[in-house]
Amino acid sequence: MSSNGTRLPAEVDAAPGEKRQTRYEIGETYLGDPVAIPVTVMNGAAPGPTICLTAAIHGDELNGVKVIQEVVDQYDPADIHGRMVCLHVCNVPAYEAQQRYTPIYDQDMNRSFPGSSRGQPTSRMANTIYNGFIRHADMCLDFHTSTRHRTTIYHVRADLQDSAVNRLTRAFGTSVVLDGEGEAGTLRTVATADGTPTITVEMGRGHCFQPDLIEKASEGVESVLAEYGMLPDHPVHWPGWYTTTDADTTKRWLRADIGGLVEMHWGPYPLVRSGDTICRITNHFGTEEQLIEAPFDGLIVGSLENPVVAPGHPVCHLLRLDAANLDEIQREIARGEFDGYQISPAVWHADTPDASES
Repeated sequence: MSSNGTRLPAEVDAAPGEKRQTRYEIGETYLGDPVAIPVTVMNGAAPGPTICLTAAIHGDELNGVKVIQEVVDQYDPADIHGRMVCLHVCNVPAYEAQQRYTPIYDQDMNRSFPGSSRGQPTSRMANTIYNGFIRHADMCLDFHTSTRHRTTIYHVRADLQDSAVNRLTRAFGTSVVLDGEGEAGTLRTVATADGTPTITVEMGRGHCFQPDLIEKASEGVESVLAEYGMLPDHPVHWPGWYTTTDADTTKRWLRADIGGLVEMHWGPYPLVRSGDTICRITNHFGTEEQLIEAPFDGLIVGSLENPVVAPGHPVCHLLRLDAANLDEIQREIARGEFDGYQISPAVWHADTPDASES
């Protein structure tokens, strides 16, 4: 672990015991005006590791933006052992356009890391962010949501085969983890390979704030700070139940076999039992029907909002649960503790299986 003496760009860095909030230039507009990201650096009075928090790598994903604002407001340098580096909005052009990708070129910043100083605009911005901030951190939390009118259950994506990432994932304390290396060019894949353990936090849908999920993620940040000694007097959070998956036997995309109109039957919680009807698809005359049933007990991790499908369209992404986790979830539902996962099927939208990957 490095101490809070690790060098950041001089324009944004803070001395021990200080908090500095400013904007850091990562590019230029067509008019030659600067494109600058808002940055908060909170440098604790006591030494410790450096953590980086990033949000809005996709410009329409807003929950993480609010999480970082809440975290910055919650702590003071006197509370922190080490340093917090918070990048409030990474893809400023996409954020200003309120769309997923960088405008004009339709480039995905989260397939562009570590970027290039000689590349296209998104690649150059990613390169500046990566070299200026990510590579100086001991760990990174990257906040995302779904996009294009979809939503996703609150979960983490992480490469659990990396022991440092496994520790970070456990410390963050979400119940559901999708295990894997991730796509080439994603922040978590590149940073982890370079020695900065990084996880992606997926939380809900774009274009809005979801207070329950924002609160959960803020608690996750606090738990990480506690685990790494940055908040020495705080406990590490345990979510109550925990499940991971990386195999086709534990997660499955359920797809439409006919084209037509969709009626969802699950809800209000994304918990289904084997044999439950998830949805009914009919043609416009009502003369042809497909019932899609749960093949096993599980959680609906992603599902459909648009009520029309063609054959082959994914209807939902289902994660298998073992008996112990299923029982614990049912107890949490009864106690009202699962309400942060209560998602109406009316706000879910089908898309390609990998489209929600951060």
